[in-house]
Amino acid sequence: MPGNSGRLVLTPHFDCKVGFSEMTWNRNEIAELILQRLRVAGPKASAEFHLPRTVKSFTVDNLFPPELARQIAESFPDTAKMTLKHHLGELKYVGVQMNQYAGILEETIYAFQSPAVVAMVGQICGIDGLIPDEHLYAGGISAMVDGHFLNPHLDNSHDFARERYRALNLLYYATPDWQLDYGGNLEFWDDGPKGKPRTIESRFNRLAVMQTDKTSWHSVSPIRHKGTRTCLSNYFFTLQPVDGQADYHVTSFRGRPEETFKDLLMQGDNALRQVVKETLGERVFKNKHVYKKD
Repeated sequence: MPGNSGRLVLTPHFDCKVGFSEMTWNRNEIAELILQRLRVAGPKASAEFHLPRTVKSFTVDNLFPPELARQIAESFPDTAKMTLKHHLGELKYVGVQMNQYAGILEETIYAFQSPAVVAMVGQICGIDGLIPDEHLYAGGISAMVDGHFLNPHLDNSHDFARERYRALNLLYYATPDWQLDYGGNLEFWDDGPKGKPRTIESRFNRLAVMQTDKTSWHSVSPIRHKGTRTCLSNYFFTLQPVDGQADYHVTSFRGRPEETFKDLLMQGDNALRQVVKETLGERVFKNKHVYKKD
């Protein structure tokens, strides 16, 4: 409960599922911690988001108290319990069926969906009517190990029912002591996939928020380290596109500037999937990356 200072005071309680020595948090407590940090970081974050760059974004460091950040990190499952996504454009592990993992991970993901947190993020970005996604379409948790990567790409423009437009991606990095030269860093291609990327370090306990629209080219640099980089992610949606361009596009991958042949293959694959999805839609493609709660 909030104390006289207005800051959240957590009462320790212990859970045999996570170990006797670990404090547990629920999503409401975690949401309050997010709000406290965003209230302080908000003005700087808003100024960063509104810089004249193609890919709008901001970061907030030290999002959670150290004890919570460490517990989140230590609660990630072994990659054997996750799904490997492997094709020309990406190589990484993902997990979305959150009731199969440690409870603190689900509580943290849904803390970002608290109405107050959603409203605060919208205020920082200047976006009204943000809608969180309880089904975690393309969200959830991810893990990347040595050799994993994510090529430059645009995210799918809509939710899985194609009723709402994707507006923001929220990424929380959860790997202690992760270094810049390990790779696995977020990259923004402000001048498109043939330009040069702007690197956002995947620093432990950092929140990165980016706008997703028809120009939001982004990637993850290849990992060159014998370790595992972990992340929690959420997407927020809107009823109208944030860039005013009301059209539909599939997730579209491109090669890096030095990957000429791979880039041609990806452009062909993008075009084919676009035609097929626009024609047949969910009758053929049923995205399995959703949280099935029932």
